[in-house]
Amino acid sequence: MQRNPLDTVPVQTIPKPHGNIPNTPLASATIAFLLGATCSLGFLTALIGGFSATWWLTYQLGFFVAAWAFFHWAEFAVTAGWNFEKCSIDSYLLDNGAMYHIANGTALLEYLVTLYFKPSAKSFAYISQLGMLLVLGGQLLRSTAMIHASTNFSHSVAWKKQETHKLVTDGVYAWFRHPSYAGFFYWALGTQLVLQNPLTFVLFCILLWRFFYYRTRAEENALIRFFGDDYVKYRQRVGTLMPFIP
Repeated sequence: MQRNPLDTVPVQTIPKPHGNIPNTPLASATIAFLLGATCSLGFLTALIGGFSATWWLTYQLGFFVAAWAFFHWAEFAVTAGWNFEKCSIDSYLLDNGAMYHIANGTALLEYLVTLYFKPSAKSFAYISQLGMLLVLGGQLLRSTAMIHASTNFSHSVAWKKQETHKLVTDGVYAWFRHPSYAGFFYWALGTQLVLQNPLTFVLFCILLWRFFYYRTRAEENALIRFFGDDYVKYRQRVGTLMPFIP
């Protein structure tokens, strides 16, 4: 039976949605609307330099909120556009585990507490500007990697090789062995530079390194089973370009 164009139920070989968010067009439209509104308001706040009448509505917070909302919208949009068979409500990555939301909540808490008690600690514009460049570069790298890999990309590690699986080694994959991971790594660290959060910057470094170190080890074991020497040679030739992750 032909699938409905609005049907975002992954094929049988792909993990089904977690079920915590309804996998319906209405839920998706609502999330997209809310993310779009949040991104727009955050970007406007950043663009005008914040609202001086409200101490916490700064350009840094605005950029952080806009970047966060755009990231989650882009995850779904790119999946829907270039990898539809894996697209579901979970493609927004909003149901991404408690640790992810705790980390972002901690970042916001550090920023607001420090801004309230010591606003001068958030006054180094060049640090926030560097963070913005990392966020934009990380987002571009991740989205480009997902688009280039197309149906070979998956938000979850594939443990079984499908007939359509191909080893992608060209494009951005000729420079980064795991460009989508590297993109998120630098995007996330960039958000903490934007907020000028020294504590959560260190926390993010530790959590991200630990997650991607073990994630890449597990994924590469699967890729060696899938592609054998071809992947081994590719791994020897191309690095991850993430610190201390070979």
